[in-house]
Amino acid sequence: MGIRRINLLVLCLMLVSAGAAADRVKDIAVVHGVRSNQLVGYGLVTGLMGTGDTTQARFTVQSLASLLGRMGVRVDPKRLQVRNVAAVLVTADLPPFARAGARIDVLVSSIGNARSLQGGTLVLTPLKAVDGKVYAVAQGPLLVGGFGSSSGGSSQTKNHTTVGRIPQGALVEREVNFSFKGKTTLQLDLMSPDFTTAARIVEAVNKSLGAELAKADDPGTIVLSLPEEKRSNLVGLVAKLENLQVEADNRARVVINERTGTIVMGDDVRVSTVAISHGNLHVEVQEQTLVSQPGAFSKGDTVVSRADQVAIHEERGPIHVIDKGASLGDVVRALNAIGATPRDLIEILQAMRAAGALKAQLEIL
Repeated sequence: MGIRRINLLVLCLMLVSAGAAADRVKDIAVVHGVRSNQLVGYGLVTGLMGTGDTTQARFTVQSLASLLGRMGVRVDPKRLQVRNVAAVLVTADLPPFARAGARIDVLVSSIGNARSLQGGTLVLTPLKAVDGKVYAVAQGPLLVGGFGSSSGGSSQTKNHTTVGRIPQGALVEREVNFSFKGKTTLQLDLMSPDFTTAARIVEAVNKSLGAELAKADDPGTIVLSLPEEKRSNLVGLVAKLENLQVEADNRARVVINERTGTIVMGDDVRVSTVAISHGNLHVEVQEQTLVSQPGAFSKGDTVVSRADQVAIHEERGPIHVIDKGASLGDVVRALNAIGATPRDLIEILQAMRAAGALKAQLEIL
């Protein structure tokens, strides 16, 4: 099974490498200033079937009393039972150029000791940005991607029942001011700064516009000087630039997740000449209990003893030599030849990196 997984990994990477095409500028860079903003708010979810916060969550009791007070209902917080109410944090992303009246999705998460938010309704909740201003308000029924049930001393839960979403549940009330009008320059920010990629984008932009208007100030920033005739239609200019085809360049990298046994390698990974031998050591211990009973009416004692057997087996494998400059496929084929599983491959790659034979950045998650 392990060898099949490694072979599948090599096949997928080879197919991607063989059919790889140039990337669009919009997929590797963004226009400076065109970004989303994070919003957060504190609210209450009502209508739960006894799965809300208990009286131990005092902030829920205080929030419910305050909510009722604003509606003209005065109650003693000490007399409130809040099992049908849960305190939550509401988060959302305000997309760029979102206008007042637009709707956005929100994520609702319990912060008390509620067991489930299933079937609940979020009460009107203001959503604020880091500047403390309200940019949206959220309200509506929750969609919970799970369920839970309990009876007596047993219970069953699937997925997270204390987190839910409200699609289009927030209404934008305030806009983030950003305009292209009056701009004399346009800046592109690379998502993954790289000298080679920046130089290729500059070359593609200048070739498309027919003039030397773009330059790279650093590996992550490209500044485009806007001539007078281009300033009246910046939307069309950006649409043209972001669809330019550019081959992005990245450092050779191997990403390993030891917890799940996941390995992701780029097709530009190379190695120096290295010899690899990998064997597994198996230690097997068998416990045997020996009981000796005396004869009838002999007044002897029953003797219990242990006889443990220890066996050690070591798999012997040949030493495989990988030549200098070998590609990813060559490396994994050689590792397949010695029967390496994904777990073994993780250890081998780390050893190759320690020996200086792996020409790639090794990242362990």
